[in-house]
Amino acid sequence: MDWFDELLGVMARLRAPDGCPWDREQTHRSLRPYLLEETYEALEAVDAEDWPRLSDELGDVLLQVVFHAQLASERGDFDIAEVCRGIVTKLKRRHPHVFADSVAETPDEVIDRWEKIKREEDGYQERESAVDGIPEILPALQRAYKLQKRASRVGFDWPEVSGPRAKVDEELREVDEATGDALEHEVGDLLFAVVNLARFLDVEPEGALRRANERFARRFRSVEEQAGGSDGLSRMDLEEMDVLWERAKAEEA
Repeated sequence: MDWFDELLGVMARLRAPDGCPWDREQTHRSLRPYLLEETYEALEAVDAEDWPRLSDELGDVLLQVVFHAQLASERGDFDIAEVCRGIVTKLKRRHPHVFADSVAETPDEVIDRWEKIKREEDGYQERESAVDGIPEILPALQRAYKLQKRASRVGFDWPEVSGPRAKVDEELREVDEATGDALEHEVGDLLFAVVNLARFLDVEPEGALRRANERFARRFRSVEEQAGGSDGLSRMDLEEMDVLWERAKAEEA
């Protein structure tokens, strides 16, 4: 028995009538937050380039896949073999330049062919819009990025980066002029425009903001430490705080 088969056996044992009470009461819906949480923890390990931790986190992600497959198998919907068969079939079909006689010599050619093949598959023909099929549950920045990429593939896009750059300035002016309920609308448009600029600059906005969050948290902790803790920081004026902030940035650099 290999390790994957043993994992399947462990999962089936946990779900058995005499298995674990917690595992036995889980459903696809109750497991939703765990799949999301484990995925983000794996992404954290990638960002930190912590490869032993990534190995551990990928195991947790794999557990979620196996758990859902076990639940489906018990219901007679599908099993892990069908999951594996489906992705193997999909990968071979979408890589004809590897598994058939097509040619794709650049990453862009691969992506174009991938999208063309996707559009020819069952289910895709039923989509009325180029932006159909992008999950609404995605983080907002990531969904904005995907919406813009889909629109771009059918020619709805700026010809060069100066377009989205000017749009950011325009939306920022509209934020300055907005009041009341319109303010949320204009801030949303500004964020959407910034995502579009990031796309033109080949920057993935969700990852960029996640790393910016980590930089802020790391530097803020340094500021707190320099100030002798949060209480000491709260007694400082903004100018004093800014000195500590710049020192924290300099230490990082």
